[in-house]
Amino acid sequence: MIKRIGHTAFTVENMEKSLEFYCDQLGFKKLFELNNRNNEPWIVYVKVCDGQFIELFHGGKKKKEINESTIGYQHLCLEVEDINDIANHLKGKGLTLDVEPKQGLDKNYQCWVKDPDGNRIEFMQLHPESPQLTN
Repeated sequence: MIKRIGHTAFTVENMEKSLEFYCDQLGFKKLFELNNRNNEPWIVYVKVCDGQFIELFHGGKKKKEINESTIGYQHLCLEVEDINDIANHLKGKGLTLDVEPKQGLDKNYQCWVKDPDGNRIEFMQLHPESPQLTN
């Protein structure tokens, strides 16, 4: 019945900064925009890869504290081919890694950044012996 996760969505404070992060720094493509019923900017669709998207909603005004004990959103994970390549790419684009490349308890390699609104993003290189690939 369910094929896959199609998109994740974030309400952003500053669309220009968010598009710079997701498109210019991460390399995703701005696909299209939708206006609301009043013809005001509403959503920008960003293409991650075929069939997977990030929706960015205009109008964020109130931040909520998100940490490891917050119920709900925790982070977005993006799978990568090579953890060191993405880490070097991110640094080359002027981003500061919150966590440098390291191997996690699941044997996968990971590094972390935050988007302009503070949303945590994990980059993960799967290890051939990880539980994600062996179960």
